[in-house]
Amino acid sequence: MIKNNSKTLFTKIINTFSILWILIIVIFSNTPNVFSLPNNSLPSSSNPGIIEHLKLNVPSSQRDEWIYSEKQSWEPWLNEKKGFLGRQLFWDKEKQEATLLISWASRSDWKSIPNEEIDFIQKRFEEIARLQTGIKEGNPFPLVYEGELIPQ
Repeated sequence: MIKNNSKTLFTKIINTFSILWILIIVIFSNTPNVFSLPNNSLPSSSNPGIIEHLKLNVPSSQRDEWIYSEKQSWEPWLNEKKGFLGRQLFWDKEKQEATLLISWASRSDWKSIPNEEIDFIQKRFEEIARLQTGIKEGNPFPLVYEGELIPQ
């Protein structure tokens, strides 16, 4: 009888741990993708700079289209700009919002880019985004916030 009770107790313990393990796997497998740069390429106290901070409205059904549009327009253009150090793209599932952190060596490098150039590449981004999403006009991923951050 004691041997049978210990088998039952052992089985219950194994089953409980199995269920907990499955829950942990399910919870952590649903984390969103985050695109990031190595920390050494971002501004820091030893490497002062500035971070352009943008937020865009990006519905979950169009997240892949947004990323594709970014990679086809802004990414190659930014890579050619003086003072551009890199960028990080984040997506918030709850808010259906993208956050872009664009690192610059200095505020003057960032702000010296002519508005005409920025307008041109923004139009290119919107054209690609409309083709990807099937939206006929306007910006499929409108800007909801624009600011700057100073690394501490």
